Amino acid sequence: MTSHSAFWQPTASIEVLQKRALLMRKVRDFFAKRQVWEVETPNLSSATVTDEHLQGFSTEFVGPGAALGRTMYLQTSPEYAMKRLLAAGSGAIFQICKAYRNEEAGRWHNPEFTMLEWYRPGFDHVALMQELDELVQYICGTEPAQRMSYQQACIQHLQLDPLSCSLDTLREAATQLGHGDLAAKEEDRDTLLQLLFCDGVEPHIGQIRPCFIFDFPASQAALAKLNPDDNRVAQRFELYFRQLELANGFHELDDADEQLARFEHDNLKRRQQGKAEKPIDPYLLGALQAGLPACAGVAVGLDRLFMLALDKPKIRDVLSFDIGNA
Repeated sequence: MTSHSAFWQPTASIEVLQKRALLMRKVRDFFAKRQVWEVETPNLSSATVTDEHLQGFSTEFVGPGAALGRTMYLQTSPEYAMKRLLAAGSGAIFQICKAYRNEEAGRWHNPEFTMLEWYRPGFDHVALMQELDELVQYICGTEPAQRMSYQQACIQHLQLDPLSCSLDTLREAATQLGHGDLAAKEEDRDTLLQLLFCDGVEPHIGQIRPCFIFDFPASQAALAKLNPDDNRVAQRFELYFRQLELANGFHELDDADEQLARFEHDNLKRRQQGKAEKPIDPYLLGALQAGLPACAGVAVGLDRLFMLALDKPKIRDVLSFDIGNA
């Protein structure tokens, strides 16, 4: 008799997967009560994110109009397609979907994961933080979240002002955290800031209750508007709880020319780092040019949220099959 793998069983227990199903129903109920409707968009796209810190998966489509093969990308987020729906007049929408990032796998990461993303016309990032806080309280039974600006968090935990300090100050702080080799040769402020934030801030925030960090440096704006009162910072937030980054949200940029400039700058940084450039999504730019309603949006890692709700230490404990036995 042929010997088959002994590792065929689910990663999570059936009991946990049943509880996960109930939590998924609660998420949908949360939005149904608020008249935010559910949408679906493609996982495969002809374009992908340009962010040099994100690495996606690609595949080849061979079919009508693509006999020689056409490169398609598994989406790292449904953001671009959802913004096309918003520009077409969808109103408030949410999506629960698979997202894919060709990066690490481990305690808190799986390259294929479940993402919740939603957009609220008429909301800014402050109003959306409040709604996300209500969702996390509803799913996890947490206390209301704390809120700190990125600048406040760095001053409190790193004793430096990230918006005004010198590159040498950032290098010195990184050296004190044990990253002297990298600090000595690193020329990019954001690389050092992200390292410092990860090692020197994240372990100290959101331990007892969730913590929002908002007003990220403008150089880390991604798809967020800049703060009209202080253009050194962007109207972007992240949510942390028990060492997990749970969400990333924006007061959404609606200027097609500015968005194109940011994408092109991303690809410039990719070239400088010896990475392949990524195709810029013309459909997103077309939607922005046609008119994106003033809105805020946020992406939430649902597997991580369910880890916290079910008090599980590893992401594989809430997945039917993780990358190790997929």
